[in-house]
Amino acid sequence: MADPLHENEVTAGRFDYVIVGGGTAGCVLAARLSEDPEVTVCLIEAGPTDVGNDDVLVLSEWMHLLDSGYDWDYPIEPQERGNDFMRHARAKVLGGCSSHNSCIAFWPPAESLDEWERMGLTGWGAADVHPLVRRLENNDAPGDHGHDGPVRLRDVPAEDPCGAAVLDAAAAAGLPTVGFNRGKTVRTGAGWFQINAGEDGLRMSTSHAYLHPIIGTRPNLEVRTGCWAQEILFDGDDGSGTTAVGARYQRPDLTGFDVVGANREVIVTAGAIDTPKLLMLSGIGPADHLRSMGVDLRVDSPGVGSNLDDHVEGLVFWEAAQPMVTTSSQWWEIGLFASTGHSPETDALGLPDLMMHYGSVPFDMNTLRWGYPTTDNGFCLTPNVTQGLSRGTVRLRSRDFRDRPRVDPCYFTDAGHHDETVMLAGIRLAREIAAQEPLRPWIARELAPGPDAVTDDDLIDYMHKTHNTVYHPAATAKMGTDADPMAVLDPQLRVRGTQRLRVVDASAMPKLPTVNPNISVMAMAEKCADLLRAT
Repeated sequence: MADPLHENEVTAGRFDYVIVGGGTAGCVLAARLSEDPEVTVCLIEAGPTDVGNDDVLVLSEWMHLLDSGYDWDYPIEPQERGNDFMRHARAKVLGGCSSHNSCIAFWPPAESLDEWERMGLTGWGAADVHPLVRRLENNDAPGDHGHDGPVRLRDVPAEDPCGAAVLDAAAAAGLPTVGFNRGKTVRTGAGWFQINAGEDGLRMSTSHAYLHPIIGTRPNLEVRTGCWAQEILFDGDDGSGTTAVGARYQRPDLTGFDVVGANREVIVTAGAIDTPKLLMLSGIGPADHLRSMGVDLRVDSPGVGSNLDDHVEGLVFWEAAQPMVTTSSQWWEIGLFASTGHSPETDALGLPDLMMHYGSVPFDMNTLRWGYPTTDNGFCLTPNVTQGLSRGTVRLRSRDFRDRPRVDPCYFTDAGHHDETVMLAGIRLAREIAAQEPLRPWIARELAPGPDAVTDDDLIDYMHKTHNTVYHPAATAKMGTDADPMAVLDPQLRVRGTQRLRVVDASAMPKLPTVNPNISVMAMAEKCADLLRAT
């Protein structure tokens, strides 16, 4: 009897483009490619649709999506110096992490993009990418913005009195109050975020902004949800070639598998954890690892699943002396940037090495297990390392596509201890801000790390045990030049060693920008659409 996992006969239709992963990038790409009525597009997504689902669309409810049915909720491997209990939230719903996150919206910093271009990624500098941000946005902020794009960007309304006190205190500590996305990267300063959300409080995810208006109106576009991709398929009588010809996925009713064919290209947009997983399951990855998993090697690509970059996040948490707000756009409305003096390369680029988010809610998800006190009326600052040097891996757990991958971020393992040094400075800066007169009336007591944690050793031990992530994994299938043996993709997002196969999502980044990267991923998908239309 035939094995359905080795049958390559097309059973579910042929399309010009098959997009595997209906996340942030996949929705953009599907919408842009299907603008041409002569082009057929199939988008497959493992999670459910978000259409009409207020659990997903109402932005203020986003924290309920963590550890829910809309979250892959990946555990991480035991950490040498980090928090073993931490989990990586990855969205399992149409729109991906843009349907799951807090919708903090930053233009990719020009300095970060220009650094990518200096790495040899021609066409990825600010002069090429920033026009794509203007294309996608509808933004009334001062400066050179787009006003006709599908994604609404707007300033958070300044309605949180504790947040206003945080800004005044930050200014007293040397971080002036600024506006974001005003045409200049903020290196030192603090301000209310911009968010990609409408005035009605609904998130402007890429599914909502790009796909909802066109689903059912374009006969050349099929969006298939509940379809979990098992493998990218290739040419040859036995499928052993290197030209991508389609994808196999588990049917939504779990009765078996279907194969969808691609006449032009397959584009993988499954995110920085699931994209390398899918490439490895398809035989593209580190040779020794694939052989150890029993996966037939197609392309020896050592960079697949390597170079995992992330924004590691610490916490300073206070009990409030006054009642906190009971309504909010998304509860994390202010960002603070600083340069700690511990990152010469980042300083040379004119970028900050430290960012904090201000949260107007209790945040004890990593402290309670260690006995730190909590409250139902509190706020926090969460220092994160914007240009961390630690790098981790994504590896297969088995050759069964249903098994969660092994995610090992290797937090705080860089040889020079840069990451913990920057975060240590961030914890101390958060306390300095709290000590300023404008914020003192809001503080009843510090709950974590608490007043007894004073020395560097105390604070480093605390950060190792209780840190979180800002949920920004990236760079696990990075773009690079021919001279880089770890480059999985070329600057046109094509998978090296294959034909008619590309990747576009955060895994394609060579390294993270210094900001929340979701708008950057949208711009990358806009560029991928241009690259495909030009072929």
